Amino acid sequence: MLYITNNIKYLRNARNLSQQEAADGLKLPLERYKKYEYKNIPPAETLVVISRFYGINTDLLLTVDLSRIETENLLELDNNRILMPVMVDKNGDNLIEVVTHKAKAGYAAGGYADFNFISDLNHINLPWLGKNEKYRTFGIDGDSMPPHNNESYIVGKYIEKIGDVVDGRTYIIITKDKEMVYKRLNRNGQNTFSFNSDNDFYQSYEVKFSRIAEIWEYAGSIERGIFKPLKNEIQPLEAIIRKLQQDVFEIRERVS
Repeated sequence: MLYITNNIKYLRNARNLSQQEAADGLKLPLERYKKYEYKNIPPAETLVVISRFYGINTDLLLTVDLSRIETENLLELDNNRILMPVMVDKNGDNLIEVVTHKAKAGYAAGGYADFNFISDLNHINLPWLGKNEKYRTFGIDGDSMPPHNNESYIVGKYIEKIGDVVDGRTYIIITKDKEMVYKRLNRNGQNTFSFNSDNDFYQSYEVKFSRIAEIWEYAGSIERGIFKPLKNEIQPLEAIIRKLQQDVFEIRERVS
């Protein structure tokens, strides 16, 4: 669905402009402008003019109902791909979208670029997070990143540039192949990341930068399950060594 006609009217009213004032600002004949508010989709060159006049990405002008968001709370993503809304509560604190297990498939399939999809997600507020950053919370699967498990949610801070990724830290990654994973990243060459699990049972694998759609750096976690005590493997090993030493000592005693 395209929202361009409704958005043009909404943006004009938000600025308290008459149709004549909006047409003058866009350098368009009034009658032509009126058609864009009611039924006609502007041609590409006019759409660019409208985008620059209101400071709104063309993608949003076409595909997002702007009446549902605070346009002053928009965060521009890399390459002008889309504008991401930073939703806040009445105190100005971030409202963080929660990508549940149920919503993961839709998000990984491209919902991350669809404001209407994002706006339907549940929201939470975490007071320790910075107000000038964009955060999102993701449910994770499996046991590849202990102690987190299927009942864990990872809070991620949006990373705008690949160059901001720090080797050895953990990230939520959404790929263009509709994959969403939580892994420890390391650069492997100039254009590739090594995706590593903290559970040694799982093998590392490589992903090219060009395959990555979004990266969210670990900023905290929400745990619903109870962590099991970590097994201490050192003590049993020491006990085995002591037993072997005792056996060797007893054998020597018998031989002598």
